[in-house]
Amino acid sequence: MDAMGGDNAPGPEVAGARLAAEAGVAEVVLVGDQERIERALGSARRSPRLSVRHASEVVTMEDNPGQAYRKKRDSSLRVAFELCKAGKVDAVVSAGNSGAVLSHGLFVLGRLPGVERPGIVAVFPTPNGATLTLCDMGANVEVKATMLAQFGLFAACFAQVVGGKARPRLGLLSNGAESHKGTELTRAADALLCSAAEHPDAAFEYLGYVEGSELFRGHIDAVCTDGFTGNIVLKLSEGVSEAVMRMIKRRLESSPRAKLGGLLAKPALLSLKREIDYAEIGGAPLVGLRGLAVICHGRSDPLAIKNGIAAAARLSEAGLLPRLGDAVARHGRLWEGPGSSSKEEGPRAERDQSPSDGAHHSKESA
Repeated sequence: MDAMGGDNAPGPEVAGARLAAEAGVAEVVLVGDQERIERALGSARRSPRLSVRHASEVVTMEDNPGQAYRKKRDSSLRVAFELCKAGKVDAVVSAGNSGAVLSHGLFVLGRLPGVERPGIVAVFPTPNGATLTLCDMGANVEVKATMLAQFGLFAACFAQVVGGKARPRLGLLSNGAESHKGTELTRAADALLCSAAEHPDAAFEYLGYVEGSELFRGHIDAVCTDGFTGNIVLKLSEGVSEAVMRMIKRRLESSPRAKLGGLLAKPALLSLKREIDYAEIGGAPLVGLRGLAVICHGRSDPLAIKNGIAAAARLSEAGLLPRLGDAVARHGRLWEGPGSSSKEEGPRAERDQSPSDGAHHSKESA
């Protein structure tokens, strides 16, 4: 756990890690300023499943992600990823600058063979009780068709491993269902995914273009899009869900009869709130690296941190990493050819610019 990344670090990170350790969710290594972490832990008896690894520097929201990797060699984020690379931990969880999480993941762990760029995955509930997996949620603003196709594979594989879908139904987000809609980019990605779906070993059933209005109807298991659009979908969904809950609350408080109905409906409403609350979801996995990483909301409270750690533990136990690597290898025909780029990322591939402005983790949303 990067204990120094969140908006109010290290308090929520320490409290959330303690909750996870005491509940037996995972063994947690808190990485960061040892003095501050120990102060946050207090004098209460500590779980043997909780330990501290000192790191003297912090990557802030204002830091350029690529430069922070080079200049802050003892940052909590870099040390956490180094522990993962060395096999001392199974995953990295951070509520910090998501652009920095991406850059440190690339430079320290590198990409899985064949992966062009990692993507951020988010899982949304739907009204019929099913879930929708979407990738990319903000790691890559400018993409190629082959990257979009890979994001589709990431989302489908995630829906298989985590959602239990034998052959996920995959769509490509566009401004219309007709094949002539979209952009040059989406049409090229659509052609790649159509070709892949024809093979008997395809990991998904390809539905073609899907519109935004179809996302939450429950008949689609996975959707791919670029990080710019995906991040807008994420934040718009958060905003709409919060607005709907506020409107319901206002209506229930508007009259005695409504208040009575609200009391009767309270258990159902609380259940709905938990289903759409980011704190209950915990965090969004960054997939495509040679290791697991989960990005939590910048303003995560202890419950959200605990659930982010739990999400990382589940992904590790489910074997997401090897299964994703196998899926990428089996679908290599999608991105092999002119214009593809699958060279290993690492320190020699450092760039001065941020991996993507869309990946920058603001205080409002991950």
